[in-house]
Amino acid sequence: MNRILAASCAIGFCVAILISPSLAAEKPNIIVIMADDLGYGDVSCYGATALQTPAIDRLASEGLRFTSGYCSASTCTPTRFSLLTGTYAFRQKGTGIASPNGPAIIKPGTETLPSILKRAGYATAVIGKWHLGLGDPAPNWNGELKPGPLDIGFDHCFLLPTTNDRVPQVYVEDRHVKNLDPNDPIQVVNEKPSSDHPTGLTHRETLKMDWTHGHNQTIHNGISRIGFYTGGTKARFRDEDLADAWINESTRWIESNKDRPFFLFFASHDIHVPRIAHERFQGKTKLGPRGDCIMQLDWCVGELTSTLDRLGLAENTLIVFCSDNGPVLDDGYKDDAVEKLGNHRPSGPFRGGKYSVWEGGTRTPFITRWKGRIAPGVSDEIVSTVDLSASVASLTGQELAPNTCRDSFNVSNALLGQSGAKGRDHFLQQDNGSGNFGLRVGDWKLVRLLQKGKSQAIVSKDEYPFPKGKYGLYKLSDDAAERNDVAAKYPKVVQEMTAQLDKIVTAEGSRPQ
Repeated sequence: MNRILAASCAIGFCVAILISPSLAAEKPNIIVIMADDLGYGDVSCYGATALQTPAIDRLASEGLRFTSGYCSASTCTPTRFSLLTGTYAFRQKGTGIASPNGPAIIKPGTETLPSILKRAGYATAVIGKWHLGLGDPAPNWNGELKPGPLDIGFDHCFLLPTTNDRVPQVYVEDRHVKNLDPNDPIQVVNEKPSSDHPTGLTHRETLKMDWTHGHNQTIHNGISRIGFYTGGTKARFRDEDLADAWINESTRWIESNKDRPFFLFFASHDIHVPRIAHERFQGKTKLGPRGDCIMQLDWCVGELTSTLDRLGLAENTLIVFCSDNGPVLDDGYKDDAVEKLGNHRPSGPFRGGKYSVWEGGTRTPFITRWKGRIAPGVSDEIVSTVDLSASVASLTGQELAPNTCRDSFNVSNALLGQSGAKGRDHFLQQDNGSGNFGLRVGDWKLVRLLQKGKSQAIVSKDEYPFPKGKYGLYKLSDDAAERNDVAAKYPKVVQEMTAQLDKIVTAEGSRPQ
């Protein structure tokens, strides 16, 4: 009897070990590839026919292509904030589009996607566009840039500090501007530094890419930008070389960390303005520079996956491909995006794009691939970039404190395509912080429009009516393009969803505890 009891206890102990979340945790390498301003209809695996994106298509054919994958906001800074913190950006002031001299938005001590993975034993890096501010109360461009990515969980960074239509055009490597000559300090200022300082207004005839609105201050590489700066001549990059520099650095970093679990946030600048692809991609599509930059983005994806294949890491790496917001055509430069659009529909079947809370603003390409672990297919489950923190914590066996990652849902099973797995039951969409929101619950979509003003940016050629009142209701299963407001027909649904929206917006968070 004692032997039987001992054996039973031993078996029970082994079973407990096997099912313990912390001991059953998986630790694949993780690469998040975030495109910039890429729409649902901009890649061929989501229906584009005006160009082909074979590397992104390969991810989709070898992984899971989501038809209801969302970023959390329709502009870059708030989506990046939410991706890294697992919290909707509207909950924190100052998370609108970051200015050139903006301070670090994510403060040290904040639980983040990289800090979760660092705690799990991962090497962590962010390479590409940052646009989440540096320093406090402003960046020290000529000294130590702190706080920054290294203070919120990243071991290494190689960055475009803001976004490339804003100054300065330099790389930040870890805590310093790369290749900066101390005898030629950088000065980033809010006003024209001198009367003879060339700008897009005073020297418009010298530009190699003209502007349509804004983007007419300091000129660099024949393109005028938002903001003013001087100095840092040796540190300045050429726009055409951004993608190559980031792929080279990513390859080097992956090779250096291939023998331990790693997390790479590859934050592409394609296809954000100014759209200046490397010369080898220029003229490769009929869509002009915007299409050429999509081809460059696809090349980047191919280079990253080829590196994994060469190093034998593909079957131990989870890749998440997404975008920071939906598409925009004219976003401040004359680059033929409108004129050469043809029949291409950047938002696919959806309405709107960047800056809006319509589906086209936040429903974007969203693909997960983990060869040998994720069965190839298509998923209709609702998932979002804001969910990566809680999902990755669950996957790697890490606990989240109750007051962290406040809007991140654990949808890891849905991301991995497990049978019967469910994504979100609802999802909140925001713009750049105007107070406009979209709430999707199943097939229903409620929009709250406090501001209906028309932006100077051209998002698409489609013109649909706005709701007559502050709220509009749409049945996405019948009306994916959100053309027909049915709020008057379903007042009870509007009432229930308005109450749910108000509760989410005013709460401290929405993550299930």
